[in-house]
Amino acid sequence: MSLKEKIQEDLKPALKEKKEIETSTLRLVLAAISTKETEKRTKIWKEKPELSPKELEKESQLTDEEIVGVIGSEIKKRKEAILLFEKGERTDLVEKEKKELEILKKYLPEQMSEDRIKEEAKKVIEEIGASGPKDTGKVMSALMPKLKGKAEGGMVSKIVGELLKGE
Repeated sequence: MSLKEKIQEDLKPALKEKKEIETSTLRLVLAAISTKETEKRTKIWKEKPELSPKELEKESQLTDEEIVGVIGSEIKKRKEAILLFEKGERTDLVEKEKKELEILKKYLPEQMSEDRIKEEAKKVIEEIGASGPKDTGKVMSALMPKLKGKAEGGMVSKIVGELLKGE
């Protein structure tokens, strides 16, 4: 079962049990996935106009890894909203966003610990031969594809920065 199918299956009981926040969150994620699939379909169609509609539809389905990216993006939006609502002292909206965040996190792979991220970062730093903060971009571009969906970019960036400064 693909991740998209799992989300669709989880939506059914949420609808039946009238769980409003879960229902709206899952619908939003499915809409975001659908939007990404449409973008992918358009891109593929421009590159391979000879494909039949069925082939085009099949090729434009997002992989689980791409769906994790969409979910990660939705999580990032919730975290930003939480910060803004906290500044505005809107505790009602902060709580709603936090609930949505928890629902979304269920669909991500298990997140890596800081120690595990450090290990991976050290390997990449050695492979590349990075020697200082000026190499941060090179390290991040090699490291992030390996950690996609398993670690937050901000945390990875912070760890890489610390390692390259020699802290």
